[in-house]
Amino acid sequence: MAHDSMRASRSGRSGIGVSFEFFPPKNAEMEAQLWEAVTRLAPLAPNFVSVTYGAGGSTRERTHATVSRIVKETSLKPAAHLTCVAATRGEVDDVIRSYWDAGVRHIVALRGDPVGGAGTAYAAHPGGYETSTDLIAGIRRAGDFEVTVSAYPEMHPESASYSAEIDVLKAKIDAGATRAITQFFFDNAHYLRFVERARARGVFIPIRPGIVPVQNFKQTASFAKKTGASVPQWLADRFEGLDDDPATRRLIAAAVAAEQALDLVDRGVTDFHFYTMNKADLVYAVCHLLGLRPRVSAGAQS
Repeated sequence: MAHDSMRASRSGRSGIGVSFEFFPPKNAEMEAQLWEAVTRLAPLAPNFVSVTYGAGGSTRERTHATVSRIVKETSLKPAAHLTCVAATRGEVDDVIRSYWDAGVRHIVALRGDPVGGAGTAYAAHPGGYETSTDLIAGIRRAGDFEVTVSAYPEMHPESASYSAEIDVLKAKIDAGATRAITQFFFDNAHYLRFVERARARGVFIPIRPGIVPVQNFKQTASFAKKTGASVPQWLADRFEGLDDDPATRRLIAAAVAAEQALDLVDRGVTDFHFYTMNKADLVYAVCHLLGLRPRVSAGAQS
């Protein structure tokens, strides 16, 4: 780890901004784990926290319940995910209105994975929004929402070229997107190259890098393959032989994520989005190394 990076991380918050992604729980045990993570991370005063939304609205009610609870019980600003998959425009519009009524003013607009899962062919619902660009326009018509969208430093699996990838991002901005969050990546060169190309094409909205502390290397590698994210051999080597050693895996995961984030800080990046997997400890540790310290008033209200 570069000594300059470590020095940069010791100066307090150092102008660093973070956001955290959670997923809605399926049962009481998972709900307890989620709220433990929220309570642990809230004092770091994130810019916002996002809550995912399953394909075809499979988590619709749980997502709504989670963001509603965040609004009611914490001082955090939730961003609710929303997709186009397997729903009519009217059904999606109802969800948008329900978010507004719950006090949500920020939506992460995504096309969504195909009903058959990542890697299968996507088919738009006959009566639904066809693309994320269409969805963004619908959200903006419904209310004065902040709209965050996805970006793919290594290209979306369906993109024909980097130029086409940036064309899609530009179309999202034209429709009303105000921020992009990237798919996770492990080689910072991919992110830096993508941002450079986007800026050269006139894309000037914030493009926040998505960072995933690797909780389970095999699962992460499998998901990366489906989403077009590469897994460098050096990363596989770091987790080699640790399948039955979760404690060491956590230490390695924290070191890898910290190295990645601190290298980006050295390169001028100040804002990060962490995919938490509803677990706080690794993310909290990395944020501490980035210079963030708890702000008690930002936590859940008693």
